Amino acid sequence: MKKKILITETILRDAQQSLIATRMPIEDMLPILEKLDKVGFYSLECWGGATFDSCLRYLNEDPWERLKTIKKYCKNTKLQMLLRGQNVLGYRHYADDVVEYFVQRSAYNGINIIRTFDALNDIRNLKTSIKAAKKENIHVQAAIAYTTGEVFTEEYFVNYAKQLEAEGADSICIKDMAALLTPKATINLVKALKKAVEIPIQLHTHYTSGLASMCILEGMAAGVDIVDTALSPFAQGTSLAPTESIVAALQESAYDTELDLILLNEIRDYFINLREKYIDSGLLDPKLLVSDTKALIYQVPGGMLSNLLSQLKQSGQENKFEEVLAEVPKVRKDVGYPPLVTPTSQIIGAQALYNVVLGQRYKMCSNEFKALVAGKYGRTPVSISAEVKKEIIGDADVLDCRPADLLQPELNNLKKSVKEFLKTEDDVLTYSQFPEIALNFFKHRS
Repeated sequence: MKKKILITETILRDAQQSLIATRMPIEDMLPILEKLDKVGFYSLECWGGATFDSCLRYLNEDPWERLKTIKKYCKNTKLQMLLRGQNVLGYRHYADDVVEYFVQRSAYNGINIIRTFDALNDIRNLKTSIKAAKKENIHVQAAIAYTTGEVFTEEYFVNYAKQLEAEGADSICIKDMAALLTPKATINLVKALKKAVEIPIQLHTHYTSGLASMCILEGMAAGVDIVDTALSPFAQGTSLAPTESIVAALQESAYDTELDLILLNEIRDYFINLREKYIDSGLLDPKLLVSDTKALIYQVPGGMLSNLLSQLKQSGQENKFEEVLAEVPKVRKDVGYPPLVTPTSQIIGAQALYNVVLGQRYKMCSNEFKALVAGKYGRTPVSISAEVKKEIIGDADVLDCRPADLLQPELNNLKKSVKEFLKTEDDVLTYSQFPEIALNFFKHRS
């Protein structure tokens, strides 16, 4: 039975996020956008995730202008973004009115598919973003943050998928950000999900452990409908499986993608030159291009690896990289096995770094780490022990409700506090996500 496999190309977002810490400016994308649009991808993942922060913080770009520019040149391909549920694109929970308005403006400016996920797989934190996307009549893809550990059984993932479908998701993504899937685990999980839900299943798996291409092929045989890949100059290592290789592997098979390999190789040539530029400038560290099965032990996602390495380099302690990686699963176990994906990956990665660099566990804890332990990000998959809570937050109260239930509407106050700098409808949302950086950007822009 023939089944055409659909491809989401990630080079404009996740691939460059994983390999060059999201530092690809719009001017490096512009010359190739029209060719990317001609390929016939199911979608182009080009926005959300860390792109928003990077545009403002490092590239002096308006992220909304970037989205509009990509839309202008990619008229035929659906544009996809990554949204962190109630965290939107920032690192805290936002009131429902901010989440709703962000989704509305994303759709207005060109987004066709929103992939929304919660770092703790707490469905309460996805309800608002799913409802808002449905209201805008765009495709809402709810993602399951895939991870391993005693609680993460097939039953756990199936139960979550059923909840997501019932909530209104149009498709489900298995989001394997830390490259923890093995071919066998992929077969079993995909088969279980296909049996449990009626909506399409998309597979997103990183190459960090070297297994991504194998997982994709096995996933297709098990029933996956869409897969995420990255054009080869920004593939493998901590990124994703190479697009051209997957397309070539499936030619004349039951899963033929029907994409043009000649056109893909023309696009590849453009990105090869870009890659050389990033290697020469030091943005692309060759260490991140090597597969490492230690990912299966440390459970660290690609973007987190590049960030940790960068932070250690800045403080001249690159030699402690392995030690920090070994500390990550210990911290994760202490605080209830949260999947390692933004923002929990940054929170736990930073804590592992403090523990190692300061030579004493939990001597210093970030406010975000304390908030995670106090339930302010939602419910962790496993309960945190009383001893760990005591050590990290003392006798502070622990939340058990949806964190956003405690937040008052905040959009109007945000508008008032930044009124003098607002030039577009979207500026208030930029300010909501990264107030300090946004203000600097607005001042520079004026």
